[in-house]
This record gives sequence, C-alpha cells and structure tokens, in this order.
Amino acid sequence: MTLLRPQNVAAASVRTAGGTAVARRPTHGRWRLPGGVVVLAGWIGLCVAASPVAATAGPRATELRPLERSILVEMNDLRRQRGLVPLRFSASLAAAARHHSTEMANRGYFRHTSASGEAFGRRLARFYPMGDHRYWSVGENLLWSSVELNGAAALDLWLDSPNHREIMLNPRWLEVGVGAVYAHATGVYGGRDVTIVTADFGVRR
Repeated sequence: MTLLRPQNVAAASVRTAGGTAVARRPTHGRWRLPGGVVVLAGWIGLCVAASPVAATAGPRATELRPLERSILVEMNDLRRQRGLVPLRFSASLAAAARHHSTEMANRGYFRHTSASGEAFGRRLARFYPMGDHRYWSVGENLLWSSVELNGAAALDLWLDSPNHREIMLNPRWLEVGVGAVYAHATGVYGGRDVTIVTADFGVRR
C-alpha cells in the first residue's frame, strides 16, 4: 500500500509572513453577516511559519458544552440527510477545538494559526497524531458571533459559505470535535460578548 502524506484543510482566510502556504484552492474571503457574525473562508494545504499574533491575555472564556453537543447532533443529522456517514465524537479533536476557541477568546484573535504562529495542522497533530496510521487528514471550520447561537444557527452559517459547507460535508471525515466558548473578548472582537466556535474534523486509517 502506498504511504499517503498527511493532509489538512481549513475554511479560513490565512495570511502568512516569513513562511509559505500551499494553496489547494485560490479562494479566500471574509463574510461579515448581519447581527455581528463573522466567518472566514478559503482552503489551504500544509502551511508553515505564520507570524505570531500580538495579543494580550484577556478574561477567561467559558466553555459551552450544550452548544457543542447541539452542533454535533445537528451536523450528523445533516450528514445523514445528505447520505453521508455520521461522524464519531473524538475527545482528542474536541480538546483541540476547545483549546483553540479558548485561546482566540482570551487573546483577541480569529484565525486558524495559533497565537504562537503554529499552523493549524501542526496544532491538531499535537492532539490528534497520525501515530501508526498510513493516512491522516484534518480540517477545521471557525465562526464567531456577538448574537446568541444554537446548533442549527451555527450550521446555517457554515452552509451559507461554500468552502465551510464543503469541509463540513466532506465524505472522507470519520471523526469530529467541537469547541464552543463564550467570553467578553477584546482584540478583533471589539470588547463584545461573543460566542466562538471551532469544529475540527479528522480521519486516520
């Protein structure tokens, strides 16, 4: 069997400085939707050496476990409706997603790259390693909103973006983890009370 190289994809507008990004698709965009909702879109491949985020630590974010469960239920219902296999909950991917949502809230930034400059694929690999598997692939969707969200509303936002929809409904994923937090966040959030959601998708085989 041919050893397949790891892959990672994300719906995001990612800028790199002092490094390179291999674009899988040359589409990048930002949507600011009514009611204070922001989503980013554009596929990326393996990405390295993004510049660190200059941000200061803010108040601690509060995890929203009921919202996470609601998103998982709605997502699997949607996948079943589209004839896709429902995704298994992954504690590892959920830990990665919660870590990233919390860091974005506490440090006031919104992007797949970590505050340290670590690319999202490398971040996910720390929580969800390839191990002895021959194939490893991950993807990620993000959103933040200054209005209250439930699972159905979060999915609607991703469905309205072709790149987010394509990631969420990709048939190759087997597992998913969601991290949702609430915080009074500064930086790009402008001192608003916001909900930030990260959904991390993965497959290892």
